[in-house]
Amino acid sequence: MTTFEELKRRGLLAQLTDEKEIEELVNAGKATFYIGFDPTADSLHVGHFMALCLMKRLQMAGNKPIVLIGGGTAMIGDPSGKTDMRKMMTPETIQHNVDCFKKQMSRFIDFSEDKAIIVNNADWLMKLNYIELLRDVGAHFSVNRMLSHECYKQRMERGLTFLEFNYMIMQSYDFLELFQKYGCNMQFGGDDQWANMLGGTELIRRKLGKDAYAMTITLLLNSEGKKMGKTEKGAVWLDPEKTSPYEFFQYWRNVADADVIKCLKMLTFVPVEQIEEMEKTMEGAQFNAAKELLAYELTKLVHGEEEAEKAKSAAKALFGGNGSNENMPVAEIDSADLTDGAIGLLNLLVKAELAPSVSEARRLVQQGGITVNDEKKTDPKEMIALEGETIVRKGKKAFKKIVIK
Repeated sequence: MTTFEELKRRGLLAQLTDEKEIEELVNAGKATFYIGFDPTADSLHVGHFMALCLMKRLQMAGNKPIVLIGGGTAMIGDPSGKTDMRKMMTPETIQHNVDCFKKQMSRFIDFSEDKAIIVNNADWLMKLNYIELLRDVGAHFSVNRMLSHECYKQRMERGLTFLEFNYMIMQSYDFLELFQKYGCNMQFGGDDQWANMLGGTELIRRKLGKDAYAMTITLLLNSEGKKMGKTEKGAVWLDPEKTSPYEFFQYWRNVADADVIKCLKMLTFVPVEQIEEMEKTMEGAQFNAAKELLAYELTKLVHGEEEAEKAKSAAKALFGGNGSNENMPVAEIDSADLTDGAIGLLNLLVKAELAPSVSEARRLVQQGGITVNDEKKTDPKEMIALEGETIVRKGKKAFKKIVIK
């Protein structure tokens, strides 16, 4: 099975400018390709996961990745898929985010011996002369054609700033710069980036008379058509300080039955033949086994094997297995908050971050959603004695082991 065939079988391919050429370059290991990441936060999240896994797959096949950090484009903000203008960031914040991205990406991409490089488009975009850019690049873009793309159509009703209108030109210029400087012949990205990517291939053709290619990968959507990677707390981050390895593990362990095979194919490096065999007989308990495999493989990929084992063990301990309690998520309660070794149930839930407020904690208790050491609690006024090991659970999936400090 060729690399390109595997990408197809895993359901990763969406739109391609020239399938035959892209297939030949990828299979021969002759693609020098880039994927862009705008540093709008200080951590990558699950939304970046598809791109990182694609880069890793293609690099393993001998192709060379260029990670483009959008230090320059982040000063503008991409309107694609957005209903409102992005919040403006300072250069200092952007640089901090860039540094965080570089560190996290090293878990996926091998940057040794020039096998991959990281570039920051601030290095060339910040130096551009406006008049020169208008004459040299702007002349090759049709406003009518730009406005026909869905990413701009969606914003026209709410108001599209001239600042954001320039984003396609900036991203296209990136491709031209990378083509000339590093021989970058392909750009890959999410399917919502198609219009911007076409702008780059067209600019290279018009300016240099040469061919470059673009390919989008399928967006990671659940069976309801919503982007995956969101929880009640917000995004699922790759930074363990923002989303703990256990929370990360549990997110994937709890995906819907309808999504588990798709996620295994798109995100893991489990052989596709093995996944296809699983798919043929998926029913009942097999869905749980598939979800455990998914959660373990992705946690290992992002946080390492040791953290994946800890998360797996903690999940088993809580959900009826024989794993280790020591790896459970911990909430520290200050001894000063105790009265004769006990604390009010509602206060405990808030301090353990299982409820955002006392009123929400009361609602959870009254609805029967709280257990302490497997005993359901229904009295909001109850005092909980913190003696020995105390495990507080909200619903079926959220829990904390209480530790007194």
